[in-house]
Amino acid sequence: MKGRLIALDHLNGVEAAALMVDGRLQDILFDTDAPRPGTIYRAIVDRPLKGQGGVMLRTPDGSAYLRQSKGLSPGQAMLVQVSGFAEDGKAIPVAAKVLFKSRYAIVTPDAPGRNISRSIRDDDMRDRLAEIAHDAMDGVDYGLILRSSCDGADADEIYEDITAMVGLAQQVLAHANGSEPELLTEGDGPHGIAWREWTEPAQIATQAGSFEDAGVLDALDDLHDIEVSLGAQASMFVEPTRALVAVDVNTGGDGSPAAGLKANMAVARELPRQLRLRGLGGQITLDLAPMPKKDRRQFESALRGAFKSDPIDTTLVGWTPLGHYEIQRKRERQPLAEVIK
Repeated sequence: MKGRLIALDHLNGVEAAALMVDGRLQDILFDTDAPRPGTIYRAIVDRPLKGQGGVMLRTPDGSAYLRQSKGLSPGQAMLVQVSGFAEDGKAIPVAAKVLFKSRYAIVTPDAPGRNISRSIRDDDMRDRLAEIAHDAMDGVDYGLILRSSCDGADADEIYEDITAMVGLAQQVLAHANGSEPELLTEGDGPHGIAWREWTEPAQIATQAGSFEDAGVLDALDDLHDIEVSLGAQASMFVEPTRALVAVDVNTGGDGSPAAGLKANMAVARELPRQLRLRGLGGQITLDLAPMPKKDRRQFESALRGAFKSDPIDTTLVGWTPLGHYEIQRKRERQPLAEVIK
C-alpha cells in the first residue's frame, strides 16, 4: 500500500500504534506497565549518591534517579518528569525541568521566552504564529515553543492546543508543594503519542484488527529475528546484551572490492529504523564490515543524515581504537522483546 497509514489498535489487550509508509513499518509504540515518559510527579528527595552526582527520589511508583544533587536536601519536595524507561532492577530516570508537550505547542514553565520552530521559514506564517502565541499566552509568564507541525495548521487548533497546555501546567504547578509523593499527570499513551508526533498527512485506521489488515503483525514477526537483510548478500545482526547492543555487519558472499563500504552504507540507512522498532537504546557498538579508512567520512555522513530524522536523542560518539563505531542512544522505549514475548 502506497502512502502513510497510522493504525491505532490493541495487541494482546495492550494499546498500540503503528506507522506504515508505503507498506513498510516505520515506527511502533506499545503501552507498558512501567511509568510512561512524560509522567510528572511531586517527588521527595531521599538520599544523594556519593561520587555519582545524582540523587534518589521517592515517587508513588517507586524509586527514581535524578542526575543532579546540588541544592537538594533530603525530605525536600520537587517536581520531576519521567525521561525514559528504567532498565530492569534500576530506578526510574527523571528530569528536574518539566515540560508540557502537545501536537503544536510545548509549554516550558522553567524556561521563559517564546520560540517558533526554525523549520518554519515563511515570514508571514511566523508572524501569524507570533500573534497566536501572544494572544494565548497573555498574562502567562511560562515559556512557549511552537513546533514545526504548526506550519499550515488551523489557527484555532493551535490556540486551543497552547491554552490546554498552559492550563495543564498551571494545574500541575499548583500541587508542587507537599510532604508526600504524588502522581500529578500521566504521560501520553501510544495513541496520544501518535496524534502528537506523527503529524504528516496520513490515513488513519482505528478499527479492531487494523494491525493485521495493514501488515503490522507480519512486520513484528520479522523483528524477532536478530538478522536483518540489507539487500544483495549483506546483512547485520542486532543483538542486545545486558551491557550494550552489538551490531555485527557481514558482506555475505560478496567479494567485490567495495563490498564492505556498500554493506556499511546500507547499515547507516537502516540502523535508526531497526533500533526504533526494536526499542533499543543505551550503548550501541557497530562491528562494521572492513572498509578503507578513507571511506569512514562517507559512512559517518550517511549515518548522521539517517539519525537526523529519528525522534529519539542519539549521540554518534565515534570510532574506537579497534575500529568499532559507538553510539549512545536514550532509553526512551522498552525493548520490543520485553513487550511482546
